[in-house]
Amino acid sequence: MRLFVAVVPPSEVVEDLRAFVEPRREHPDEDIRWAAEQHWHITLAFLGEVPDWKTEELEERLELIAKRQKPFEVQLIGAGAFPGVPEARVLYARIGDDTESLKHLSQTTRAAASRAGVTVDGRKFTPHLTLARLRRPIDVTRWVRIFDTYEGPVWTAGSLQLIESRLGEGPGQSAAYDTVGEWAFLG
Repeated sequence: MRLFVAVVPPSEVVEDLRAFVEPRREHPDEDIRWAAEQHWHITLAFLGEVPDWKTEELEERLELIAKRQKPFEVQLIGAGAFPGVPEARVLYARIGDDTESLKHLSQTTRAAASRAGVTVDGRKFTPHLTLARLRRPIDVTRWVRIFDTYEGPVWTAGSLQLIESRLGEGPGQSAAYDTVGEWAFLG
């Protein structure tokens, strides 16, 4: 299974962001593939292919992390791009997290996965929610300026999810996501 660990925003946050994104989706641009709102999440750790026999220990370790984690407030605010604005491949919403709880949670989930024998993608953690992927590197200055005006509602992150990603079959097909496990923050 292709797995990742994430925090998923509640429906009212998704709805607020959807209302802001929707008019922008209506302007056709063949270079931009907008992410479906049912896929919006904040990835804490990308695990890639994980054998079934390793998932039980991984789930147990994630449950322990969630039991120790206190709920915390976050907000979608502004925008950015990977690897950078002039040659972007991904346009994203930035995450406001004054307590840096997401950073800490990312570190602990990555460590838990490693202890469970699961290889974790080594990229530096940058809290974000992917809005769009770009078919080729392009300058997204105008898009970042537009999305920099966005300030979503503050919400309380209250759980951790382990999500399976199944790649789309054929060109233009998006991935399908299924929640494998979810654990409430009880700290």
